[in-house]
Amino acid sequence: MMYHRNRPDTSVRHFIGAVLIFSLIVGMFISLAPAKQVSAEGEKFTVGFDAEFPPYGYKDENGEYVGFDLDLAQEVCTRQGWTLVKQPIIWDNKDMELDSGSIDCIWNGFTINGRENEYTWSAPYIDNSQVVIVRNDSGIQKLSDLKGKIVVVQADSSALAAFTGDSAVKENKELSASFKELRQTADYNSSFLELESGMADAVCMDIGVANYQLASRGNSFRMLEEKVSPEQYGIGFKLGNTELRDKVQTVLYEMKKDGKFDEIAKKWNLSDSVCLNEKDENLDKEQVFSSSQAPAQGKKSIYWGFMLSQLAQGMTKTLLVFFLTLLFALPLGLLLAFVRMSRFRLFQWIAKIYISIMRGTPLMLQLIVVCFAPYYVFGISLNEGYRFTAVIIGFSLNYAAYFAEIYRAGIQAVPKGQREAAAVLGYSRAQTFCRIIFPQMAKNVLPPVTNEIITLVKDTSLASVLTYLEMFTIAKQIAATYSNLIPLFVAGIFYYVFNFIVAFVMGTIEKKLNYYR
Repeated sequence: MMYHRNRPDTSVRHFIGAVLIFSLIVGMFISLAPAKQVSAEGEKFTVGFDAEFPPYGYKDENGEYVGFDLDLAQEVCTRQGWTLVKQPIIWDNKDMELDSGSIDCIWNGFTINGRENEYTWSAPYIDNSQVVIVRNDSGIQKLSDLKGKIVVVQADSSALAAFTGDSAVKENKELSASFKELRQTADYNSSFLELESGMADAVCMDIGVANYQLASRGNSFRMLEEKVSPEQYGIGFKLGNTELRDKVQTVLYEMKKDGKFDEIAKKWNLSDSVCLNEKDENLDKEQVFSSSQAPAQGKKSIYWGFMLSQLAQGMTKTLLVFFLTLLFALPLGLLLAFVRMSRFRLFQWIAKIYISIMRGTPLMLQLIVVCFAPYYVFGISLNEGYRFTAVIIGFSLNYAAYFAEIYRAGIQAVPKGQREAAAVLGYSRAQTFCRIIFPQMAKNVLPPVTNEIITLVKDTSLASVLTYLEMFTIAKQIAATYSNLIPLFVAGIFYYVFNFIVAFVMGTIEKKLNYYR
């Protein structure tokens, strides 16, 4: 007698499924719910900051988040009885982090200039300026020498705003128009990599950060005497959240009066930049503590025509990376599979080590190595045109390793007897592979190859690490500009449609090969 495991009734299974889906949705909404604002002692105060922005906020050699702004925040929390939560954020996403309630403020050398109506601000506490850093051997001596040069700034930074923002002065706009390119990078480390390797001519950044970078990087760089623009740092709270801002501001004034503020500034070598003055407390309070800012101020409406045109340009670059990577990675993977199955053990081990490295390390790291290793390892000066070449080389070398293992599995899946039969019929090794093995291997590997191709479509976004502005990077920049997720969703639709087309084409090819069944 055969026994069958009892299966639940269909309606019961549907009910259980509905409960699970409902629980998932509820859990998602709970996780996305805005964080509770600080309103009483003993609660958490979550500070959002860029963890790659020394001396204001960064990770030290002990793995701890430290910096001038974080020390100020810690002292405020100590005096208020709050628990400080240091929350590193992606700078491009800072507005979404703040609007969603996942952080209480942006406190990280955050420039007020040009953003006056977009946040509820504290009083300015640091006077800062935008300065230009060049290599020591550069012939650039003044700002006018930047004409026809490549200048690098951090994405959505005050340096970018100083050149292209609505509040940028006429002289700076004319200066930026004379550049060969005003390039945006994700962080200052990437900026200095480009400057040192010769892929850029200058970097524009905050003077406080510039002093720190010059001190830590030796004598390879120097700062121009001319300043691009003055600016002031403040703490940015969600527009309309004056209650929390007032609490923090009051403590900052107390710290300034009793000397703690200046003590922290001296620790981080920023004493000359401090502009918070307790003597002007009443005036400052009247200016910054007002609640007249309405939550609707400063928000920009998305211009759909501009957004779609920009995303379309980015999509073109994404497709270029995609097709060129396939053009080189597919045959290179086949060659690598042959080496991997070679009779010579030395060749086998070389292929094994290569595949292990390519599959075992992040693609982002591989792109950086391909781009900058020629300069740092071999001393070869790089030009601007090499950037795109590095993207294609990096992607092709990485995906060739994955394709090689897929090909190898497909070849080994063909029964050995077919090779023997081909030999009996007088086929050469090349003829056996081309006419017998390869067609069957191609059919066997289509599903895993399709998966890799779909992954490649999404992985093209990693090209942004080399400042290659593909579609997703452009979408992030537009989302940061408008503080809106719509550009990201539109980019997601583009990715989905293209992947749907890829899956359809590959599925059609797979059906055409069904005659082998």
